[in-house]
Amino acid sequence: MTSEPSSPALTASSPLTRFRLAPNPGPMSLEGTNSYVIAAAGHPGAAVVDPGPLDEAHLHELAARTVELILITHRHRDHTAGAAHLHELTGAPVRAADPAHCTAGAPLQPGEVISVAGTEIRVLATPGHTSDSVCFHLPLDGPAGSVLTGDTILGRGTTVLDHPDGRLDDYLSSLDRLELLGPATVLPAHGPVLPALDAVVRAYRSHRLDRLSQIRAALAGLGGEPGIAEVTDVVYADVDPTVRRAAENSVAAQLEYLRSLRERL
Repeated sequence: MTSEPSSPALTASSPLTRFRLAPNPGPMSLEGTNSYVIAAAGHPGAAVVDPGPLDEAHLHELAARTVELILITHRHRDHTAGAAHLHELTGAPVRAADPAHCTAGAPLQPGEVISVAGTEIRVLATPGHTSDSVCFHLPLDGPAGSVLTGDTILGRGTTVLDHPDGRLDDYLSSLDRLELLGPATVLPAHGPVLPALDAVVRAYRSHRLDRLSQIRAALAGLGGEPGIAEVTDVVYADVDPTVRRAAENSVAAQLEYLRSLRERL
């Protein structure tokens, strides 16, 4: 844990939210984790989504207000590592879909509506990136509302399916569910805020279907029963070595999806 005392101001991201960029940049986390603070104007309390890493300055900045609730979008450590300490600093319960990441709070339930910080947060089950991934819909956040998408939708690039826990069939169903929310503001856990969820979902779906076509072509070209590494060499030929494992996970998820389609015929 670091001990530097300082902190830049929170950045406004929508009428009801601000965020602080955690100091954990990397190939998978982009500039770092966006830790969001949700509160209605004039309300003394706040909810924090994805506290991020175990970094003292970052967590003390998040705790510099009355935190009523800490929410987790999914299990990865760049979202959860600081949660227990933020609970210690604030006394706020930590709630996640996975009970292993809850502290003094019940697991999140799909469709649950949480009244907190002067507004309401609706829990959407969106498995695919991981099995426990959820998004948080803020229907009162501006004209079209907003959605905190965790890693289900990123501000730049596309998400990785953390196979075998993450599955493509789940992910495509989650995209369908999110598209129904229309042009809500996208508040991702990594990368910049995006203006219209439904348009982003359509682009994500198109990308996934394009990748499936590329994998089908690779399988036909390689012949036989090629392994994950061989298919990755073809489909992700130019991938940076630092994200090679992530590419292989995505290929594994897509191969599993294609097998399941064949089995249904």
